[in-house]
Amino acid sequence: MAESIPDLRRAPKDRAYAQVHAYLIQLLTGIDDDVPGMATLSALLHHAFGHLWTGFYRVVSPERLVVGPYQGSLGCLDIAFGRGVCGAAAAERKTIIVPDVSRYPGHITCDSRSRSEIVVPVFNASGALIAVLDIDSEHLAAFDRQDADGLERIVRWFAGEGRG
Repeated sequence: MAESIPDLRRAPKDRAYAQVHAYLIQLLTGIDDDVPGMATLSALLHHAFGHLWTGFYRVVSPERLVVGPYQGSLGCLDIAFGRGVCGAAAAERKTIIVPDVSRYPGHITCDSRSRSEIVVPVFNASGALIAVLDIDSEHLAAFDRQDADGLERIVRWFAGEGRG
């Protein structure tokens, strides 16, 4: 199936995330493998919003994240829980919004163009952390509570409420 990705960069955030969510339901319902799901979600978010880096770090062992499907420049390969924004979001099990990565203590620089970041934990239907969704922007303060709400709703459907 050939699909085009909508350009949502100028759309109001609430409508943009609702459109992405509806598109994901159409694309991923019935797909129960996380890897192609993560790849599809990364591509859709990355291109619809024009982000610098969009992707997943998967939980592969206790306290360890490894890069999963993503779009953008090279990502860090391995991140310990508690280290950097991704590791902190995994350890704290909560979304973290960083308006200026240069002011975040312990920020891990995978791409020097990154100026702001949001990381959303991804829990399966049993409540186990399976990954974090990491999105970086070239712009300061690119993410806010609307982004967190929209992304949390999408990953909740992706990992627990839908697809299967």
